[in-house]
Amino acid sequence: MSANMSDLGLPPDSAFALQELLTATDVVPRSMPPSFYTHPDLHKIETEQLFVNGWVCVGRLDEVPKIGDYYTLEIFSEPLIVTRSDEHVVQVLSNVCRHRGSQILQGKGNSKRFTCPYHRWSYALDGSLLSAPLVDKSPGFDKQQCQLPSFKTHTWMGWLFVNLSGKAEGFEIQTAGLNQYVENYHAEEMRSIGASTENWPLNWKCLAENFMEGYHLTPVHRDTLHPMTPTRLCKKIPGGEGYTGYKSHYNDSFSGRVQVHPDMTEEEKSMSMMVWVYPGFVAAISPNSSVYMSITPTGSTGLQTRWDVIARDAVFESGEAEERLEFARAFNKEDRERLLDVQAGLASRFASRGFLAPPDLEGTVWDFYQYMAKAFIK
Repeated sequence: MSANMSDLGLPPDSAFALQELLTATDVVPRSMPPSFYTHPDLHKIETEQLFVNGWVCVGRLDEVPKIGDYYTLEIFSEPLIVTRSDEHVVQVLSNVCRHRGSQILQGKGNSKRFTCPYHRWSYALDGSLLSAPLVDKSPGFDKQQCQLPSFKTHTWMGWLFVNLSGKAEGFEIQTAGLNQYVENYHAEEMRSIGASTENWPLNWKCLAENFMEGYHLTPVHRDTLHPMTPTRLCKKIPGGEGYTGYKSHYNDSFSGRVQVHPDMTEEEKSMSMMVWVYPGFVAAISPNSSVYMSITPTGSTGLQTRWDVIARDAVFESGEAEERLEFARAFNKEDRERLLDVQAGLASRFASRGFLAPPDLEGTVWDFYQYMAKAFIK
């Protein structure tokens, strides 16, 4: 790809800022220009190069615990089915009938086969065609050409990731070095409380950056997160090729999170591990419950977030699960209110680049800028 980023249709000031990250020395960490979050041309470029060619989280394995369980979702105008086709295989299939393009399923459920409501073509759980009424006996009909497309997937700590293009670098390569910070939490043992999908009138980068910096914890979440994880206790970890993160330590006065895994260290029992797997998966992995978002762009100033709280069995048994979900809704609401102000402010003709806080507080944002620069400059 050309190093002349204006050839890619990027706004000149954002192109210059990204180019500077890789070519200049001793660059003072500053926020990106407003065009980075508002320019309409960036939406198509980011969607195709970062998301369609990258790894996108589509949920949790425990959302389809039994053979035949499924749920549907749509990302980048691609209708998808997530299903468990046998005891050990969870697949992501196209939700578009191979006959004349109707969507096959809506919502979630359990079925032995997937039948299109338009002309009753039906498919096995692995996407192979079972029947095409009054067509499958026609001369020239080839059943093998009617398999529902399936997509490249990877499972990490119970989360399911999909790569729509099939061209993504291996997930393990992208996240090399990250497991040492999260493996003792054993998030794969946690269960979904209630996944939901929301659309926010924001640029996707605003939400992802906000989730992954600790600078705002105390001022924005004074009554929710600050008593537990104040800004002053954040500690950044070294970023990797495809991720960044920080340790959000708990206040000494915070006494929750008692149902922990025996593998966890004393430090891990008293903090949440904040991780960002690029481009749009962010998570607060905590001792006995975790909050995550899979953020995808729907436009230059629009995003979709599929988010959930997951928790250990003990949290469900104690009756605390719904309380954890409501708590997450509360601080998400606080973030949304502030970020709507951010998006409006970025549209101002007087908006400019600002100086970032020290690395422990906004170093993850700086890591993300480096990732974006490398993604566009070859």
